[in-house]
Amino acid sequence: MFSGMLLALAFAVLLVPLACYALPPVAEAWRGERLQRAEVVPDYQEAPAELADGGPVSAPQAADPMPDREVLARLLDAALVVEGSGSFSAVVQDALTGTVLYDRNGAAGVAPASSLKVLTAAAALSAMDADTRFATAALPGEDPGTVVLRGGGDVLLTAGTSDPDSVAGRAGLTTLAEQTAAALAADGTTGPVKVLVDDSLFTGPALSDAWGEADVEAGEIAPIHSLAVSSAWVQEGTGPGPRVDDAALSAGESYRAALAAALASEGINVDPYVERGTAPAGAVALAEVRSAPLAEQVDYMLLNSDNYLAEVLARLSAAAAGREASFAGGTETVQAEVAALGVDTTAMVLGDASGLSGETSVSAAQLTSLMQILLTTTDPDLRSVAGSLPVAALTGTLSGRYDEISDSSAAGIVRAKTGTLLAVTALTGYATDADGRVLAFTFIGSGLDGNTQQARDAVDSAAAVLAGCGCR
Repeated sequence: MFSGMLLALAFAVLLVPLACYALPPVAEAWRGERLQRAEVVPDYQEAPAELADGGPVSAPQAADPMPDREVLARLLDAALVVEGSGSFSAVVQDALTGTVLYDRNGAAGVAPASSLKVLTAAAALSAMDADTRFATAALPGEDPGTVVLRGGGDVLLTAGTSDPDSVAGRAGLTTLAEQTAAALAADGTTGPVKVLVDDSLFTGPALSDAWGEADVEAGEIAPIHSLAVSSAWVQEGTGPGPRVDDAALSAGESYRAALAAALASEGINVDPYVERGTAPAGAVALAEVRSAPLAEQVDYMLLNSDNYLAEVLARLSAAAAGREASFAGGTETVQAEVAALGVDTTAMVLGDASGLSGETSVSAAQLTSLMQILLTTTDPDLRSVAGSLPVAALTGTLSGRYDEISDSSAAGIVRAKTGTLLAVTALTGYATDADGRVLAFTFIGSGLDGNTQQARDAVDSAAAVLAGCGCR
């Protein structure tokens, strides 16, 4: 009898640690919560320490099974919660088949903030060739000794010399000035020289009524011109900070200073004042510099969420499509191009091309539909838009996000365009889940009031759910 008691006591001791390990998952199963699978993490789910160079993103491949809709909905509903005002709209699609796996107010039109730039990027690469480069030229003016600096749409100029290894600054005004000086000297010009600026490529108002005065004052945007140094930032770079009021004349002043320095050795003076003007029809350029290819500019625009460049690309797309290179022409072209790609643009309203306007109305379903198209298209130029999206915890506007332990499953796996306004936070992109399935998604929190950061954390968590999910 005593030995039986000892045996029972020994079993009890063994059952205590067993219960500690076994009871929690059993309890979770009773509550209907998903058990964590103890599997080796596949290669495609390993978060990289740095982003490797590569070409356009590969098209999704067949893989089974797809996430279970009910399990996925339970996890996403739990993530998309915010205290206080605001609501979420969201759509998740299987990229390969287009099957909608999750829809929460997906047809509701909202202002998606800078996530709108995905539409602008796709429209630009639909309307123009990926290797299109925009020329900034120096031409002889109508009066002797006059040089006309003509903008062709490059707003990523540098005031210095051309840098062949950079997107911003691929074309330099100092390089253009030195080439111009050599051409003038060869033509026997003795001076003085007068610089005029021709920014007539774009038409209509330079500022949109859809933009708030506070956004302009904060440097979020500036009057749009067809040539600018570093997207009109006062200090070359990616911001934040103030922008110049007249990017075209500012670029002209930088060019004039460089031209004066280049002609000083020839004893030729350059007038210190820059004005607007045009060259005679058929004038042959004295010199020109060309921008980085369009595809590289789209990549730069998406990574840095460059509002100025987005508006310029919309106008350039309009010109390529035979429309006016204006605000109206730009937004009309963006909507027409994405519709031609297969997006149902019914009820879509575009207030601008950068996402600053609160007058824009685009649904999560429309954004996700475009993302699914970009992931499966056979056109490598369009597919490169998906490959240009910021990578969680690594690049662009996602470089400072997803580095917390709770969201670590998304690092290096989620690729998405961010969007933030005072009352809006958005994320649209794609992720590869734990079974190798590529999922396109859009999560938008709108109607926020003082809880934008919390809503941003919620959409980040929702994307992390997709990255770590087998969801069955």
